[in-house]
Amino acid sequence: MYIIASVRRDKKEKRRYHLYMAGEEEPFLSVHEDIMIKFRLLKEVELDGDTVRHIKDEDQRYRAYVLSVAYLGVKPRTAKQIGQYLAKKELDETHIEYAIQRLETEKLVDDEEYARQFAESRLRSGQKGRLMIRQELQQRGVSKQLASEALSALERSSELEAAKTLAHKKARSLTGETAKRRTKLMSFLLRRGFPGDIVREAMRSVDLSSDDRWEEEDDGVLLDN
Repeated sequence: MYIIASVRRDKKEKRRYHLYMAGEEEPFLSVHEDIMIKFRLLKEVELDGDTVRHIKDEDQRYRAYVLSVAYLGVKPRTAKQIGQYLAKKELDETHIEYAIQRLETEKLVDDEEYARQFAESRLRSGQKGRLMIRQELQQRGVSKQLASEALSALERSSELEAAKTLAHKKARSLTGETAKRRTKLMSFLLRRGFPGDIVREAMRSVDLSSDDRWEEEDDGVLLDN
């Protein structure tokens, strides 16, 4: 049987409290303020072993949730990112799963919405095409299906405009013969994740020489999607 003799606030985590029995220097229980209120953990309250174990479990579940909310306060995250973050905090898998499920129920974590916003933002930045955006989404834990849905919603005209802008900017830094500059520019756009048809159109909008205009051949550079 555990009898709460004293309650002390943690010096670093102001919303965390340590519960002590009489004559003990180490706390037998440490909980978040909300858990302490929920279970009415006041001085002289008696707790049996099963209750203490239950409270500890509840506290860890709640800790996983609170840490997740704070992590989300910086910027949106995917379920996978939340899981990886909590794992580094050495939380049990069951507590991590609980936190993610609760966040999804509350719509604080929504991979579908995350994918949509991420794809739009990346394309708007004008630095990457849909193929690289797809790769980034999947690296962040977004499923192939949700990534495809988010990318299919992107306007082709916006992606083409981004590729053209990037091509014109890059072209100014290229040196050498026209053919070599063209090949370098094509390769650059492909590496940035723009599909072949977008690259072809973007290339036609750029003229690296006053004498030479781009022609339809692609000089051996693979432009198939």
